[in-house]
Amino acid sequence: MCFLCLSPASFSCHMDDFIKAVKQVEDGDPGSDPVAVLKRLRRAAGLNDAFIQHFLGDANSGGPEIDAALSVYIRKTVHHRVTEDAKEEGVVLTSDGTTVALMPVLLGIEAGLLSKTEGGYQGLHQLTLAKDLALSFRHSSPLTPVLGPDGCWDSVTSPQVFTLLDSPSLVTTAQVNGGMDGIVLGMEAKSRHPLKLSSLLTEYYCHQLDREGLDVAPRLISRRRRENFRGLVSRPVLIRQVLKSQELMRKLVGRRLMRVRQLRPMVKEGMREFVQKYIECPPIIPRCMWGAEPYRGNPTNLSLPLSFLYIHHTHTPSKPCLTFQQCSADMRSMQRFHQEDRGWDDIGYSFVAGSDGYIYEGRGWHTRGAHTLGHNSIGYGVSFIGDYMATLPSQHSMGLVRDKLATCAVSGGRLVANFTLQGHRQVVNTSCPGDAFYNEIRGWKHFGVCTYEHMTY
Repeated sequence: MCFLCLSPASFSCHMDDFIKAVKQVEDGDPGSDPVAVLKRLRRAAGLNDAFIQHFLGDANSGGPEIDAALSVYIRKTVHHRVTEDAKEEGVVLTSDGTTVALMPVLLGIEAGLLSKTEGGYQGLHQLTLAKDLALSFRHSSPLTPVLGPDGCWDSVTSPQVFTLLDSPSLVTTAQVNGGMDGIVLGMEAKSRHPLKLSSLLTEYYCHQLDREGLDVAPRLISRRRRENFRGLVSRPVLIRQVLKSQELMRKLVGRRLMRVRQLRPMVKEGMREFVQKYIECPPIIPRCMWGAEPYRGNPTNLSLPLSFLYIHHTHTPSKPCLTFQQCSADMRSMQRFHQEDRGWDDIGYSFVAGSDGYIYEGRGWHTRGAHTLGHNSIGYGVSFIGDYMATLPSQHSMGLVRDKLATCAVSGGRLVANFTLQGHRQVVNTSCPGDAFYNEIRGWKHFGVCTYEHMTY
């Protein structure tokens, strides 16, 4: 197994391997409780600064030392930093295709287990998200990103290096994912007796969907990260926790840090971006993660905001995809067909909805697609993987597009607020998006009748 290798360069940064490492730590001291296991992981990772100790205590107290090679692996996968060449360390790839910073996950679980009062979670929000958000918000400027970006791995089968897609902020998407997971799992851990850390992580990150997808899936799985977080943490609570984190940092490191009253307007502005990016918008798997080939030729930029959203089904592939691996394979298959057989520059769709809980980036927000003949300049084309002549996509995948992607497009200035939603067949002679699915979208908000007045190639 990777964590037994002596060379850090050979370790895999996959959540499955990290869970195996946790299991080995647990097996090395069978009588230890999960808090003791978490302290040993913290010690190996070097997570013991004054802020963390304020809530969780000293990681150096108690418990046997972890094997040297295993300690190297744990530090590599848990200790977070972004290098000058935009490599993000302390993150792992999960089976659902998303990337997670492990530090806030582990700190959140430990904070949840140490919470004594009913409904109270001392330090939970501050250790997972609030402190990092305070840091990012107080360093925000028109030239500096406040949040993000996401990134891509050098390999999805044996991930080693994670490279960010753009200039890094002080809170990357992997940190947000880890922070959300830390809060969700911290609140869950408190109610679990007895609890084994490796079992909790396995249950959350390794659940396999059946053919009905997320419609019947358990609540506590990573694919439900954003909806679970939204149900547990309100915007006012998070703002308050960010400000409390700033005040505590002033006490711990000195008064030279910005006062809370000075930070407050920055926090309110930054929180608007946080909510738009990570609550209103759905999780989107970037092109490099599903293995996209480069665009052929020179892409044409769209003039935003657009006025239409066109709904498609893929027809082929005909079956819904339920895993990151299958959805990615379907995306590559469609791109090959569009580029090789049809001679297009790229996959035609702007975005594609899988049944695994994620939206997959096609040509994206800014590049004109090849999805709806005569209408590609005025609307986005969103397709659902599967054949929906007689059946419907999963309720969850339809909600991701209808309620999340569309809202995200409007709040981000990419679609006009009164945009029109249409099925492919309304403007092109085709059966797409299938009889059953077309009858369904006729009841969606923004659905509109066919108009040809804006036709353009």
